[in-house]
Amino acid sequence: MVNVEKVGETAGAVWQYLHQNGKATLSAVERNVKAPKPVVHMAVGWLAREGKLALVEENRDVRLWLTEGQ
Repeated sequence: MVNVEKVGETAGAVWQYLHQNGKATLSAVERNVKAPKPVVHMAVGWLAREGKLALVEENRDVRLWLTEGQ
């Protein structure tokens, strides 16, 4: 079941992954964060809305990186 707490926990996991690994593709984040893809996408949106990560479409994927706390 998806709820705000699960999305928030996943946002923390996404932030940790990017903090440890730097710029990454959305595909890499999906593979390495242990959560269903839709929840990872919600978490990425949450972080982007808060201004904590930036994203850009490159070729056929999306690249993500932290904008603060590096």
